[in-house]
Amino acid sequence: MRGKRIFALTLAVFFLAGFSFTADKKDLPDRYRKWLDEEVIYIISPLEKEVFLQLGSDRERDLFIEAFWKHRDPTLNSPENEFRTEHYKRIQHANHFFGRTSPKAGWRTDRGRIHIILGEANDIQRFEGKSQIYNTEVWFYQGLTQKGLPPGFNLVFFQEGGTGDYKLYSPLADGPQALMTSYFGDQSDYIAAYQAILEFEPQLAPYTLSLIPGENAAVMGRPTMSSDILINRVEGTPIREIEEKYARKFLEYKDLVEVEYSANFIDSDSKVFVTREPSGLSFVHYAIEPVRLSVNQYENKFYSTLSLNGTVLDGEDRTVYQFEKSIPLEFDENRMKQVSHRPLSIRDMFPLIPGEYRLTVLVKNEVSKEFTTLERKLVIPGDEVPLQMTSLLLGFRTEIDPPSGNRLRPFQAGRYRIYFQSKRVFLQTDDLVVAFQVHGLTPQQQEGAQLRFDMIRDGQPWRDVTRRLSDYPDAPNFVDRFPLKDFPPAHYRVQVSLIVDGREAVTSSDEFDLTYAQTIPRPWAYSKLLAPSDHPVYAYVTGMQMFNTGRPEEARDLLERAYRTHPESADFSLNLARLYFQLKEYALVPPVLKPLTERTEPPQFEVYLLLGRAYQALGELAPAIEIFDLGMTHHGLSTNLLNAAGECYFQLGKPEEARVTWEKSLEINPDQPEIKKSVDALKEKK
Repeated sequence: MRGKRIFALTLAVFFLAGFSFTADKKDLPDRYRKWLDEEVIYIISPLEKEVFLQLGSDRERDLFIEAFWKHRDPTLNSPENEFRTEHYKRIQHANHFFGRTSPKAGWRTDRGRIHIILGEANDIQRFEGKSQIYNTEVWFYQGLTQKGLPPGFNLVFFQEGGTGDYKLYSPLADGPQALMTSYFGDQSDYIAAYQAILEFEPQLAPYTLSLIPGENAAVMGRPTMSSDILINRVEGTPIREIEEKYARKFLEYKDLVEVEYSANFIDSDSKVFVTREPSGLSFVHYAIEPVRLSVNQYENKFYSTLSLNGTVLDGEDRTVYQFEKSIPLEFDENRMKQVSHRPLSIRDMFPLIPGEYRLTVLVKNEVSKEFTTLERKLVIPGDEVPLQMTSLLLGFRTEIDPPSGNRLRPFQAGRYRIYFQSKRVFLQTDDLVVAFQVHGLTPQQQEGAQLRFDMIRDGQPWRDVTRRLSDYPDAPNFVDRFPLKDFPPAHYRVQVSLIVDGREAVTSSDEFDLTYAQTIPRPWAYSKLLAPSDHPVYAYVTGMQMFNTGRPEEARDLLERAYRTHPESADFSLNLARLYFQLKEYALVPPVLKPLTERTEPPQFEVYLLLGRAYQALGELAPAIEIFDLGMTHHGLSTNLLNAAGECYFQLGKPEEARVTWEKSLEINPDQPEIKKSVDALKEKK
């Protein structure tokens, strides 16, 4: 396709770890064991290794290996993975040059390991053929500060005992005496050994006490810990450089996302905020900010499509609520330039009944086949909690911008629109906007109540501000602003306390970082205005949540209210009928579902099954058979409809019709022992 390319808008990501289990490598096919134990042994993290060992098929292992290299690729848009190419070149180099003096393969030697981890040294000094010291090499590296290493440092390797492999030298564990062919002094006297080497090999001597240039360990009388810390940091460099979260997500979602997505997890920042609207309903606001947005280009247009799948589970793992959304994105060149260096923030909200839940939102990019997730525990308090304060929403700017017609906007606090970023990093030129709600205060409590804002800087109290509750005219929505211009860059926690009758009644807190940076790429938000909180769609949604948690009596009023408002809605009708059927109020089902069967466009399969079953329960067997037949006319033969129709024929005293109907069902699915038993019994009576 002419002009088609993939662009990745990349942002910073944050480290997330924490995973453990036990697995066995011996069950791995040889090629995967070789990959794990030889090819990536020095660069794979413990979490990645553990996840890999849990995978149960070669297809999963191949996909994981693809993800492993992709998350190390410095240029995702190029056809070549430069990291992978360089890694295998280093292994080849190690095997060719560092295994000559050792029975081990070059990649298994100390020099081979360091070369694979850090690459070629900037300079190598060799001290060979000396009578006083064993063969020694000093490798000098510089320019690796981005890996968390010093601007310049040395690593020393020596041929212990004069033969075999070169060993990585530790000034503290080995000491200068380990480099000497003959040393008869006190083995613990590092300085004496250093002085001896200084006499006959002054160029080597400084490296024997410290690997860090400029550190004068001789003054201390022995090597410091800094060299061993450096060696540990070098060994851990490949693990520090990778964000391991993708590996855990691969394991969690490999059975839930399509194959082409499973290797392409990307990280994201997220925010969840719960409010209660004047209607009394609680709403969950959520924001997801992927670290990059990949788009296609065709001619002068840029486009992508994101799909969202959300699930709310209760403590018994029941699905309380599910939703699916599609977000089509399209930009012209000017708009693309505006958003190309800014994160996308996907924002939405939905009502949720009181309880404790687990929220999962899966976001898939249908262009790049990447996915990310939001996972959060939710607590929606009910009226049994007399005094409540919501979590805090921290923003960098706010303005008065109430949606028209009382419509809902995600992350709106009353009449205030809050501009925020999920990762909560602020500039000194920003205001710190603190938004929250307080519920359950009596008029008497409100009169004398206060809010105290405590700013804690790097764990120490920094500043506090106290205001009267009456200073806020928009209760139960509270929004305050604090200029950050005189706040030093640091990590902060803001705690808000409600003071009632001189006592701290409830508190809420959140954390943020104040940066030295002059600018931050602020997100551009994708969100839509929603219906007002008293709209019947919310009665339907919360009614279904009640129904799904086993509370049909409480769900009844809500579902009836939604149906009365929109009786033409197939979803409203079907789920109200499901509730009536569960409550065994079968006579209420036909008036709700029968109109759906009379439309030009036939309804879904379940309408026919449920309506027919209701007639059957009422003893109206002929209308039930008619509905079952009508369902099969529109949706084809079905074992459920055939079996139900067979039951009706049998109850009507028509065993032959019942037998023929059930035999058709068995032709579709022979594995129905109860139906087969009924057919056999009817055949015996003939």
